[in-house]
Amino acid sequence: MGTERTRRRIPDATVSRLPVYLRILGEQADEGVESISSDRLAELAGVNAAKVRKDLSYLGSYGTRGVGYEVAYLVYQIRRELGLTHDWPVVIVGAGNLGQALAGYNGFGERGFPVAGIVDVDPAKVGTVLGGVRVRAIDELPQIVQSRRVSIGVVATPASAAQDAAELLVQAGVTSILNFAPVVLNVPAGIETRKVDLAVELQILSYHEQRRTTTAAGAAGGAPKSASA
Repeated sequence: MGTERTRRRIPDATVSRLPVYLRILGEQADEGVESISSDRLAELAGVNAAKVRKDLSYLGSYGTRGVGYEVAYLVYQIRRELGLTHDWPVVIVGAGNLGQALAGYNGFGERGFPVAGIVDVDPAKVGTVLGGVRVRAIDELPQIVQSRRVSIGVVATPASAAQDAAELLVQAGVTSILNFAPVVLNVPAGIETRKVDLAVELQILSYHEQRRTTTAAGAAGGAPKSASA
């Protein structure tokens, strides 16, 4: 019964918030905090407490009245649900500027996603070392995936090459893809994809900045005068 409860489908919106909770809880643990209330976790995460309690209930964690949630155990529960109790090696396709930056990002390995390989089609890049990993030719991708048991691939190619990169990853046996290219990938059913589009995120911030500026200008100018005579 317990296994069925912990393995039931969790809503995508909840899954997207669990890493946020995990980061906050890790910071709280570093500060010596042993327990935390849903109100405090909600405040730090920028959501309401009812949502936090609902999200954590999917993990089978309900907290204790007057005490809250045990930070260390909650970290364990979230890590278990997110599959972070063991490493998930990743392979990066593309050794250009973005691929180089990703390969040099220590956060991958520190969070349980060691870079198992980097591949590129450019012979000039093959053989170079990025973040301690030697760049290999694209035709070596299947061997990397199979030998290192890689299930997550990262597309860090130009937009024009992204679809080909995704297809090669799928053919090699990768079942989840993190896409940094500004295109929508066409992949078979059953392949999980996540898209990271910096331009979209900046445009969303632009909207909020414009709204803030307009609101401030309106406040400074006072209420608009009536147009009636």
